[in-house]
Amino acid sequence: MEYRSDSLGLVGGVTAIFRDLIHERLGLSYTPSQADQIADRLSPLVVARGMTSFMDYYYVLKYGGDETEWGRVMDALSVPETYFWREVDQVRAVVEQIVPRLVEQAGGRAIRIWSAPCATGDEPLTIAMMLNEGHWFDRADFDIVASDASPALVAKARAGVYGPRAFRNLSPALRDKYFTQEGERAWRVSPDLQRRVRYDVVNLMDTDAVAAHAAAPVIFCRNVFIYFSDDSIRRAVKAFDASMPEQAYLCVGASESLLRLATGFELHEIGGAFVYVKGDADRGQGSFAVATRGERAS
Repeated sequence: MEYRSDSLGLVGGVTAIFRDLIHERLGLSYTPSQADQIADRLSPLVVARGMTSFMDYYYVLKYGGDETEWGRVMDALSVPETYFWREVDQVRAVVEQIVPRLVEQAGGRAIRIWSAPCATGDEPLTIAMMLNEGHWFDRADFDIVASDASPALVAKARAGVYGPRAFRNLSPALRDKYFTQEGERAWRVSPDLQRRVRYDVVNLMDTDAVAAHAAAPVIFCRNVFIYFSDDSIRRAVKAFDASMPEQAYLCVGASESLLRLATGFELHEIGGAFVYVKGDADRGQGSFAVATRGERAS
């Protein structure tokens, strides 16, 4: 049996409490005008449980929703928009400017780089490609971790099969080097590159789950804060700060900013890209410029 989302009772106060619950558990922030969007995306989950109202499903999530059920909610709400070589200047700055310093300081220890959220894996594989192009895997050990709050997206990332749109910013030469074509419109990532990345399901509002991966000198957390409230951003960044080393780097998306928030990170220009720096990571290096508050304020 199918139901129209507007017949399942997501109106008025029910809308408000659903938005608040989603915000609390997943960090996602919705306006009242986006009630129809929530309803359309979650109504299949309500129907699948044989329920006829969102209020019934609200009680399931509020009082009995386990990680599996919340994973289904995240799958339904996710709108992944990613591709290889996206905002690549920032990745290049990390690989060319920051990684050499981390390798020098590592003393043979593996250098962790965390990509969260990773969506279908395009970003962590971009990082791995650029490290490989710079021959860094021959010189140091890297622990590239990729995570997303959506189990379905993590499953796609692990599968490693991509369509043409994922390659719209990647050169044909690199595509052919790191992917094998399967059929007319699909490419599979090479096993050698895929093994450089390990995947996990992590909700950025779960501080324990974040702590398991955030002991990394570099975190890419790009293009998710545009969906978060300021409070959710603070919670995520505070959790990063608590586990990251005293000298560390946080990369956010080009349309995102932490400048209006009080955090332990300071915006710097590194290799032509903006990166948030924790502690004295640039002390004595001489090539990182501190950005003014007028830069990246939007």
